[in-house]
Amino acid sequence: MWVDSGDYEQALERAWEHTREWLRALPRRPVRPSITADDVAAVFGGPLPASGLDAASVIDFLAEHAEPGLMAMQSGRFFGWVIGGTVPAGMAADWMVSAWDQNSGLRFATPATAGIEEAAGQWLLELLGLPVGSDVGFATGASMANFTALAAARWRQLAAVGWDVNAGGLQGAPKLRVLVGAERHESLDMALRFLGFGAPEVVAADHQGRIDPAALRTALESGSGPAIVCLQAGNLHSGAFDPFREAISAAKDHGAWVHVDGAFGLWAAAVPGLRHLVEGVGLADSWGTDAHKTLNVPYDAGIVVVRDVAAVRSAIGMHAEYLMQDDHGPGDPMEKVPELSRRARGVPVWAALRSLGGDGVRELVAGRAECAAELARRLAEVPGVEVLNDVVFTQLSLAFGSDERTRAVTDFIMADGRVWMSGSRWQGRDILRVSVTNWSTDSADLDIAVQAIKDALAATA
Repeated sequence: MWVDSGDYEQALERAWEHTREWLRALPRRPVRPSITADDVAAVFGGPLPASGLDAASVIDFLAEHAEPGLMAMQSGRFFGWVIGGTVPAGMAADWMVSAWDQNSGLRFATPATAGIEEAAGQWLLELLGLPVGSDVGFATGASMANFTALAAARWRQLAAVGWDVNAGGLQGAPKLRVLVGAERHESLDMALRFLGFGAPEVVAADHQGRIDPAALRTALESGSGPAIVCLQAGNLHSGAFDPFREAISAAKDHGAWVHVDGAFGLWAAAVPGLRHLVEGVGLADSWGTDAHKTLNVPYDAGIVVVRDVAAVRSAIGMHAEYLMQDDHGPGDPMEKVPELSRRARGVPVWAALRSLGGDGVRELVAGRAECAAELARRLAEVPGVEVLNDVVFTQLSLAFGSDERTRAVTDFIMADGRVWMSGSRWQGRDILRVSVTNWSTDSADLDIAVQAIKDALAATA
C-alpha cells in the first residue's frame, strides 16, 4: 500500500514540538532522571494492546512518560563518563538519515550515503594526521571500532606466519600475543574476548596510566611469535596519552601490529596546541575513536581507521552473488565494519565536520581541554579537594580525603542533580571522575559544578 507523506507529517510535527521543549528545558532542568527504569517499564509495559494507536498519539505518550526518566546528557553540566552532546547539524542530519532509510552497506545501491561517508573519512584522516589511503569505517562505537581494527590485525599477523584464519579459524593457529598497558580501557579486553584472544599480556604503566615503553620492549623480548600491541590515546581517569613514538618503535622492532584506542583522546591530534600529546601516533597501524564523544554527534558514531586496506577488507568483508559490490577504489562500506545492514551513521559525522570546519573542530576540542584545566584550577583552591591527575586533556580525577568521604560527596552530587559526575576507583582510591566533553559546557556551567562540590563538602563534613 502506498503511504502518502502526509501520513508522517502529524507524527513528525509532534516529535519536533516535543524535541524543542526538551532542548529549551536543558539549561534549567536537573541533569539526573527523577524516576527509575522500573517506573518507566510499568507505564510502557503490560500486555500488548490489541488495537493500535495513531502515530501522533504514540509520540505524545512517548514524550510525556519518558521525559522524567531521561538523563540530560546534552546539558553543559553533564560531566559523567565521556559523553558529548549533539551539535545542531549532527542532530538534524541524523533525523534525515532516519527519513532516507538507506541500508548503507553498498556503494552501488546507496551512492549518496557511501559518497558522503567517504568524504567524511578523508576529512578525518586530514584532521587527525593519519595516513592517506587508509580505510575508514563507521562502526557503532569505539568498542566495535577496536574490534574491527583488531580483527584486521589478527588476519594480517597470522597471514604473515602462513596461517589463513578465515579458512582455518583459531584452532591449531600459531599463538598470537597481545600486549596492553595496565590501564587500558576494559572495552579493549572485551573486543579481544570476542576475537578469541582471551586475556592479554599486561605491561606496566606509570602513575598517570601511560604504558612504560621500556617494560613493553622487555615484554616483547621475553617471548616470540606474531604480536599485537594496543596503545591508548586518552586514559579514562587521567586523560594521559601513551608515549607513542617510543612504544611504537619497540613494537615495530619486533614486527608487532600497533593499534591505538583513541576513543576520545585521538581528537587531540586536530589541535596544534595539543598535538604533542599524540606525537608519533600516525606510526601505528590502526586507530579507533568515537565521534559521539569529543566531536559531539549523535550515538552510533564509532570510527575505525586501518592503514592496511587488504587486512581489514579480508578480515571483515564478505562476498555474495546477490550483492553488487565495488571491486576497486574505496571499497564498499560493508567491507570496513562488521555489518551488512546499517544506517548511514557517517552522515551526521560529515554534517558536524562541515558545520564546524577545521577551525571549529580545533576550537571545540581545545575548548573542552581549556574548560577542564580551568575547572581543575578552581577546584584545587577549594579546601578538601584533591586533583589527583595531571590535567592534560579533558579528564579530572578528584578525591576528598578518605574513600568514605569521597563516596559521600559522589552520592551527594548525583542526588543533588545540578551536575552529573560519576564515581570510580583509580590508583587504589575511590574518586569522583569528571569528564569535560560536551560542546556547550561554558564558564557558567563550571560555576555550578564548583558550587555543587562545595555544597557536597559542606554537607559531608
